Amino acid sequence: MLQVMPDMNLIDQLRESQAHLVEVRRDLHAHPETAFEEHRTAEMVARRLEACGVETHRGVGRTGVVGVLRGTAGKSDRAIGLRADMDALPMTERNTFAHASRHIGKMHACGHDGHTTMLLGAAEYLAQHRDFDGTVVFIFQPAEEGQGGGREMIEDGLFARFPVQAVFGLHNWPGLPVGQMAVHTGPVMASADEFDITIIGKGAHAAMPNLGIDPVLVGSTLVQALQSIASRNTHPVDSVVVSVTKFHAGEAHNVIADRAELGGTMRAFRHEVREATEAALRRICSGVAATYGVQIDVNVRHGYPPTVNSAAEAALCATVAQQVLGNNHVHTNMQPTMGAEDFAYMLLEKPGCYVWLGNGDGEHHHDQAGPCTLHNPHYDFNDHILPLGVAYWVSLVKKFLSNS
Repeated sequence: MLQVMPDMNLIDQLRESQAHLVEVRRDLHAHPETAFEEHRTAEMVARRLEACGVETHRGVGRTGVVGVLRGTAGKSDRAIGLRADMDALPMTERNTFAHASRHIGKMHACGHDGHTTMLLGAAEYLAQHRDFDGTVVFIFQPAEEGQGGGREMIEDGLFARFPVQAVFGLHNWPGLPVGQMAVHTGPVMASADEFDITIIGKGAHAAMPNLGIDPVLVGSTLVQALQSIASRNTHPVDSVVVSVTKFHAGEAHNVIADRAELGGTMRAFRHEVREATEAALRRICSGVAATYGVQIDVNVRHGYPPTVNSAAEAALCATVAQQVLGNNHVHTNMQPTMGAEDFAYMLLEKPGCYVWLGNGDGEHHHDQAGPCTLHNPHYDFNDHILPLGVAYWVSLVKKFLSNS
């Protein structure tokens, strides 16, 4: 069970509800559903919301669920949005504990089962304690893992149908100790764009390279040249990642191939830097093509934008986290990560803040005392932090919708 530190300010009822939260979380873990297939999960969420008197809307953004709860402490038209993701990853779990995935090729390896459980716990508690002035919109989002479920909900009228002044998200963070939280002002996670590059050269016998145009040589030059985007084309205070992760060419030892295919990812924390990075990639490809006399085709697929917290909402979250966890357990200067998150789409629409809640170092693990890292086949969410997440959500609502 959770070890409560002396300066934690947890609501007694939430500590007492941990066993109930664990049961819900492990049921979700055992029945993972991937992007836009979260039918069982969404129905379970909807039924629990309805059971505690929360106005419930199904099918928002295909498989998303939205709950609306109005306070009784006043008549304010202010509203706060709280978001949790519901989907699992398309990977096979390697754990053998009782609540391991029952579906080969599907696994809650990122903790979305815990995120859903914590937001449900907050909804159930707030439904019994409506002493706040305004409205809470509980957003249970599908398809965070690469499929843009947040964007889908927005396009389906999320904020038009359920208007809020600000929106907030939370993710468990392995390696950050239990009972601690990180709150960033500004960028917290990066954009994630993918690129594919095709080099069309001229095939030849490997013993007669002068008769061909070697796309492998061109590709090797290109891989090195692309490193100049971060080192020489980007302002030193900005962070950029350009990683070539695929390089395919040739079929035989004695044949110079006629084409090579490269692929990789580009990441940045600012929209302007993201655009400049793509422009530089295209410019370098064009220059290398001219130098070697080959054709180079570039295809860029734009993924999630940067996740950028607004200053006022970040300050609010830090204050609330300090009230719940204690002043010494909230980090406001942790480095952001180059990982990506589709909560970014919601932050493009509304001010808000995305925080990290410490998931520990893996000591909670029920099988092999294995690693705790995200997207690992031995990952498991730390049940000890469930009451902390619920307490944070409840306290954030009370602070944001205070009538004082």
